[in-house]
Amino acid sequence: MASYKYSVYNSAKQGNRGGGGGRGRSGGGNKRRGEYIDPARFVQAAKPIEETQYEAKHRFADFEVASIIHDNLTAKGYEFPSAIQDQTIPMALEGHDMIGIANTGTGKTAAFGIPIAHALITRQNAKALIVAPTRELAQQIEDEMRSIGKGGGFTGALLIGGTGMGSQLRDLRNKPRIVIGTPGRIKDHMERGTLKLDQFNMVVLDEVDRMLDMGFVNDVSSILDEMNPIRQSFFFSATMDPRVQGLIRTFSKDPQTVSVKSGDSSQNVNQDIVRASGTSEKMAKLHDILLDEKVGKVIVFDETQRSVERLSNELIARGFSADAIHGGKSQGQRQRALDSFKASRTKILVATDVAARGIDVADISHVINFSQPQSYQDYVHRIGRAGRAGKIGHALTFVG
Repeated sequence: MASYKYSVYNSAKQGNRGGGGGRGRSGGGNKRRGEYIDPARFVQAAKPIEETQYEAKHRFADFEVASIIHDNLTAKGYEFPSAIQDQTIPMALEGHDMIGIANTGTGKTAAFGIPIAHALITRQNAKALIVAPTRELAQQIEDEMRSIGKGGGFTGALLIGGTGMGSQLRDLRNKPRIVIGTPGRIKDHMERGTLKLDQFNMVVLDEVDRMLDMGFVNDVSSILDEMNPIRQSFFFSATMDPRVQGLIRTFSKDPQTVSVKSGDSSQNVNQDIVRASGTSEKMAKLHDILLDEKVGKVIVFDETQRSVERLSNELIARGFSADAIHGGKSQGQRQRALDSFKASRTKILVATDVAARGIDVADISHVINFSQPQSYQDYVHRIGRAGRAGKIGHALTFVG
C-alpha cells in the first residue's frame, strides 16, 4: 500500500508576504496603529486554575476507524483521548459539522485528523482542506496528519509561504486528496488556477479567531464559497466572538458544539511591567532581566521585522543565545529557529506577533514585551506562550 506523503511549496517571491502566508497581511514588517492599553492591565498575579483529570468515555481503540489508523495510533502510544478528542471524534465519524472550543495544546489536531483520515481511507471521493493561520501551525498539522494517516494510500500538499514553488505545483498536479495551508496561500493558488476546490467535501478551519484577527476573513469566505456545498465542516477556536459565530452560521449546517476550554492560559502567568525610557535604557534593563538565573526559555516580542532582526543581533553581540523569527524569513529559516528553540539550543527567540502565533512550546518560562502589543487580545495571546503544562509563567511588558 502506498505510504502517506507530502511535499512543501511556495514561491520565493512570496517569502516576505506575511507570517501566515497571506498577501501583504501584517507579517511583522508594517507598523500598524494600536489601541491604548492602560499599563495597569499588564500587572496581575498568576491565578492558576486547578485542572481536574478528565475521565475519557472511550479508548482510541473504541473508535470505529480504519485498522491502519488504529495501528498508527498504537504506534504513537495513544490510549485514552483528551476531552476534545473523546467528545468530537464519535460525532465527526457520524458526519456532523463540528464546532470545537478549546485552548491550544488540547489535542485538537487528532480530534479532526482521525475522522478525516478515516474518510480519506474508506471513501474514494473524500477530499479534505485544512486551513490554519500560520505556516508553523500548518506544518504541525501536516506532521500529525502524516503520522495518523501513514500507509493510508492518499497523498497531499502543504501550501505555505517561504519555500520553493516547483515541488508544490508538482504535488497539486498529482491531484492531492488532502491540502493543508494558510488562507492567503490557498487563495493565491485558487487565483492561479492551480487549486480547484469544488470537489473538496471536508474542511477544517483551525484557530478561526486568530485567522480573523490576522485579517483573513475575506480569504476564508472566498475559500469556503468555492468548496463543494455538500461537505462536512470543522471549526476550532479558542473564542466564540460575533465574527467567529457569523462565519460559522454562514458556512455550516446544524453543527454540534464541543467546548472544553478551561480559561485563558494567561491565568497561569505572573504579569508585571518594566519602566524604561529610550532605547538605551530599555536595552540595559532587558540585558539585566535575561541574566537572571530564574529566566529560562524566553520569547521577546518586538513590533516589526526590522526591529526583531536588530534586537536579535544585539542580543547575540552581547553574548546571549538568541535567534529571530518573523515573516520576512524563509520557511526553512523559521523552522530551524523554532527547532533550535524547542530543543533548547537557543534560549531566546525574538519574534513578531504574526510569526509567533504558531509557536507551541511547553517550557517557556518568560514572555517579554519589548514593544507593547497592538491590542489587549494580542497581549493575552503573547503571554499565553508561557505558563503551559501546569507551570507558572512570567510576563514582563516594557512601558515608557
